[in-house]
Amino acid sequence: MNLYIPKNYKSVLDVNQTEQAIKQLKDFFQLNLSSELRLRRITAPLFVKKGTGINDDLNGIERPVSFPIKELGDEMAEIVQSLAKWKRLALADLQFQDGFGIYTDMNAIRPDEELTNIHSLYVDQWDWERVITAEERNLDFLKYIVRKIYSVLVRTEYFITENYLDLDPQLPEEITFVHAEELAKKYPGLTPRERENEESKKHGAIFVIGIGSEMPNGEAHDGRAPDYDDWSTPTVNGYKGLNGDIILWNDVLQRSFEISSMGIRVDKRTLLEQLRISGQEERKELLWHKMLLNDELPLTIGGGIGQSRLCMFFLRKAHIGEIQSSIWPDEMIEICKNSGIHLL
Repeated sequence: MNLYIPKNYKSVLDVNQTEQAIKQLKDFFQLNLSSELRLRRITAPLFVKKGTGINDDLNGIERPVSFPIKELGDEMAEIVQSLAKWKRLALADLQFQDGFGIYTDMNAIRPDEELTNIHSLYVDQWDWERVITAEERNLDFLKYIVRKIYSVLVRTEYFITENYLDLDPQLPEEITFVHAEELAKKYPGLTPRERENEESKKHGAIFVIGIGSEMPNGEAHDGRAPDYDDWSTPTVNGYKGLNGDIILWNDVLQRSFEISSMGIRVDKRTLLEQLRISGQEERKELLWHKMLLNDELPLTIGGGIGQSRLCMFFLRKAHIGEIQSSIWPDEMIEICKNSGIHLL
């Protein structure tokens, strides 16, 4: 069991205050994210048909929860793992213009998750997607969008600490950009996660660029499916990738804390290239992939922002179970109870 108990931990807010703060925090954040990125809220599916290529494969190894549909002759459906590909279908259907987009509440069940302080079987995030032009498929535009999202994080932290004065603001005013290859060169003896720990502790907030492609040392910083984020396009200094993660330093847990995975999405060229690199070229025959290759989907940038993760960070909680109701091992429940960690 992978569980970290902070020394002398005591929640700043009690359970009733926590429930109230969660509502205030989520309302404030999504309203500001929507206005900052020009996103309209829409309704999203909890499940999609299996075999269409619409569901997100995450790292390609996680098993989606599936079930038969009686009225469709037991055709199989899958609980979404994220809405990375579905959102482009929605943008095409709604005919959004360049510079505008959508966001939605995404709820998922990931049965293969290792249950820890920050990982649960239940995933709740804001999935967002915005239409872009071909000229905006570059590193400068990616950083521009990251800065806009980070400004909403800083604004939200100020709002919640003004309403709950026992909470202190911690985020730096600016986010620091670093490429995964830079981290590998800077900390050659450390694992990718340990590199994130060192860099986020140093800067407070970082955006790690280029997650998914193989680096010169033969490793990938982390896994990414080949058919949503662009992790193969060359950028500057020989680096690759138009995607990344927003990572904060979590002082309660004394570790790096991923808030968002995001990026410029694949176009026709990068889809074919990344399917080839990953040995999954047969996916070209799936419905979603055919639509992209036939120019039926817009160019986009998008990502997911963890709702419980965000609340956990801003409310200075030690366990994600203090924010959301889920299922935990009996041993974890008992240890948390004895350590002042109230799991909902």
